[in-house]
Amino acid sequence: MHIFLLLASFAVFVLLSVPIGVSIGIALCIYGFAGGTMGLDFISQAIFSSMNSFPLIAIPFFILAGSLMEGGGLSKRLINLSNSLVGHFTGGLGIVTVLTCIFFGAISGSAIATVAAVGTILIPAMEEQGYPRSFATALTAAAGVLGTIIPPSIPMIMYSVALPAASPGTMFMGGIGPGLLAGFVLMILVYYYAKRDGYKSSSANFNFKNAVKCAADAIWALFVPIIIIGGIYGGIFSATEAAVVACVYGFIVGKFIYKELSINITSKALVNSAITVSSILIVVATGSVLGKILTVEGVPKMVESALTSMSSNIFVLLIVINILLLIVGCIMETFTAIIILSPILYPIVALYGIDVYHFGVMMILNLSIGFITPPIGSNLFVACGISGIKFETLVKSIWPFLLALIVALILVTFIPQITLFLPNLFGM
Repeated sequence: MHIFLLLASFAVFVLLSVPIGVSIGIALCIYGFAGGTMGLDFISQAIFSSMNSFPLIAIPFFILAGSLMEGGGLSKRLINLSNSLVGHFTGGLGIVTVLTCIFFGAISGSAIATVAAVGTILIPAMEEQGYPRSFATALTAAAGVLGTIIPPSIPMIMYSVALPAASPGTMFMGGIGPGLLAGFVLMILVYYYAKRDGYKSSSANFNFKNAVKCAADAIWALFVPIIIIGGIYGGIFSATEAAVVACVYGFIVGKFIYKELSINITSKALVNSAITVSSILIVVATGSVLGKILTVEGVPKMVESALTSMSSNIFVLLIVINILLLIVGCIMETFTAIIILSPILYPIVALYGIDVYHFGVMMILNLSIGFITPPIGSNLFVACGISGIKFETLVKSIWPFLLALIVALILVTFIPQITLFLPNLFGM
């Protein structure tokens, strides 16, 4: 009865458009006042303990690092480099968009930040090259998803917080293969549409000297993933410390090397990062407590019984779980879903020998697709704000890219080595 009251009140507040973290918090209070198994004293203590996490400190610093690097001119130089490398292909500027999102994802860890940084420059540029505005906007929104798969990834840190058995560093390593695969699938789709509809390349031929020049100009931006990933796997610092290093590095490069990071831009980056972080951490605090209460109330066992009653075949279970997560991604914010569902779903698949990192990357890729699925679709709203097209128009154009990412998800789900190859290669 109490668990039903908790879930029903949560659903009601979400339907009333109350922010997701606040919805969970109010539902927890109602549950505590109603005399649930876990009282208000437990809820308040659990909220504090859920925030008392060293890996969690990485989130605000990675978000700030992405903002500083965007304002410091790093994204602009990554776009120039991508254009010099692949701009001569058919559909070159579309492929440049995907490649730049891969590069920027490697320094920001955020899908929304990736869309904002890349879309502001490349959506108008693609339109000038003859791409329909709806196509350019949809491509940018879809490619922005790569920001949560390519390490460093904020959702991967969230997964490690929800499941302490998963190391953030190994999660980062596991995300490289799936992230590149998803990017490659999007590039193939862009090439197909460019060939069919006659979209021009952004440059006539590959120019080696220009590529070297652009690489030299972007070298400080390219050092970011090398420093972060190399430092973590070299044992120099942890993932949390890497986030702080990325912040300091981004500030120094933007301020003293590229000289584009003004006081005004820095203050805006700090304010915007603080707003983003506060909304995320409210979800982490309340969502973690909700997950603990669901566990105490026996919800994971009920979910396990429901899933295993459908089939004892692991392949069927993975299909069912993927469908469930795709639906959840449409109606629930990604961070909330990770915090609540990963402790419930992973123990089920662990019984069948599914690796914690394989499942984690699969889950994050799946839920990240929610960034481009209505009605939540954060990437869609950001992209609409940049291009000025109607949300309904963008939704009609996003489906091919959505299906392409689902193809990548299927491959990641049923070919574990796409995720596990690099962690196994480095003995992680």
